[in-house]
Amino acid sequence: MADKPRRPRAETPKGFRDYFGAEVTERKAMLDRIAGVYHRYGFDPLETSAVETVEALGKFLPDVDRPNEGVFAWQDEDADWLALRYDLTAPLARVAAQYRNDLPSPYRRYAMGPVWRNEKPGPGRFRQFYQCDADTVGSGSVAADAEICAMLADCLEEVGIPRGDYLVKVNNRKVLNGVMEVAGLAGADKHDERGIVLRAIDKIDRLGPEGVRALLGEGRKDESGDFTKGAGLSAEQAEVVMGFTTAKRDTGAETVARLRNLVGGSVVGAEGVAELEGIAALLEAQGYGPDRIVLDPGVVRGLGYYTGPVYEAELTFEILDEKGRKRQFGSVAGGGRYDGLVKRFTGQDVPATGVSIGVDRLLAALRAKGRVEGAAAGPVVVTVMDRDRMADYLSMVGELRRAGVRAEVYLGNPKNFGNQLKYADKRGSPVAVIQGGNEAEKGVVILKDLILGAKIAESATLEEWKDRPAQVEVPRGELVAAVKRMLGQ
Repeated sequence: MADKPRRPRAETPKGFRDYFGAEVTERKAMLDRIAGVYHRYGFDPLETSAVETVEALGKFLPDVDRPNEGVFAWQDEDADWLALRYDLTAPLARVAAQYRNDLPSPYRRYAMGPVWRNEKPGPGRFRQFYQCDADTVGSGSVAADAEICAMLADCLEEVGIPRGDYLVKVNNRKVLNGVMEVAGLAGADKHDERGIVLRAIDKIDRLGPEGVRALLGEGRKDESGDFTKGAGLSAEQAEVVMGFTTAKRDTGAETVARLRNLVGGSVVGAEGVAELEGIAALLEAQGYGPDRIVLDPGVVRGLGYYTGPVYEAELTFEILDEKGRKRQFGSVAGGGRYDGLVKRFTGQDVPATGVSIGVDRLLAALRAKGRVEGAAAGPVVVTVMDRDRMADYLSMVGELRRAGVRAEVYLGNPKNFGNQLKYADKRGSPVAVIQGGNEAEKGVVILKDLILGAKIAESATLEEWKDRPAQVEVPRGELVAAVKRMLGQ
């Protein structure tokens, strides 16, 4: 006897997930609001292919130790290596080079969409997630960086994060490069050590000063016993770097003075300090004070392609973690200047700066604070009491739709009316429209307020039930008006 064909398992691949109704609606609403801010700032939308050549992604993938890894890649019929896009920045660099004769310069664009990471998934860490980017390509002015920071602050407030619950932190990689010069880490032979130092500083919020200090030295063993090799710096070198991470002072001017002292005679370091001063002055002139945007040397960003100003948006309110402990929510966006990325294609210097908002993290933060708008109401459901009168029911739903009311006819088996109401409840329907034979003869319809009915059933007394009936009978000709009243429209 032949074996039965094996049924595929109905499950999502590891590291991926499905998104349903309210989640998709919430994300779209948030993206629309962010897009509105980007549009107001004069940025144009851009959609690029979900697939790029591995060569276009190149060594600028976030994991500098494993170039070309971390992507979902395959060979096509011409033996070219292709990959799902890892972020939205590398595709922009390719577009800026490919269409450089057609695009305005500077070119200001925003992009929103999924990206894919072939990395080990974990709690809250998926292999596919949304990013929401805005970048300016072709301007080396720090005004472009200041604009990105201001726009990021505006985006956070637009989606429901008030002042006091976030900070946009700004730093400059040139300052860090100057500090590394002072610490004796400037040569090409120190590339690996610099990479470890960058990643160590980037973890200061999570590991604290002592954890970072350990990574600057011999290394660090975490709670699970795993050991991470350190940069192998001497105590004196580590002290210089740690001085940089703790250089933040009460005011921007004091922070700048401290950084100027740390970079000593480094030309690139002094240039970075001057750029920070310029950004701070431009932001202050627009009314973006330290309650919204601050200079913070602790921000370095882990990506190797940043060349100047870097920034990060951090949510400062507390939430409870999975163990019930209080902690700050942390970063939801980051970016910086990457003047070398387009040059890979053109051979010419093309300055660029931009930011990426982590959509899923920002949505999670809004949910944690109860600031996501309530799930959109489901459709009004027109129930079916008589199969032979489907045309009448479709006529009703058509009138509702033309009036701007979201509505549908029940298309399941109408035999059990209770199942129709259960369906409406599962859909989150606010109102059910009922018309049996008797109602049709009288020229009326019954409207059942499902939301009010549920509330009454939970807590109302008999007198309240009588005073506020959960269903009413109205003339058929007044169907649309009565439903809109019931919906509060």
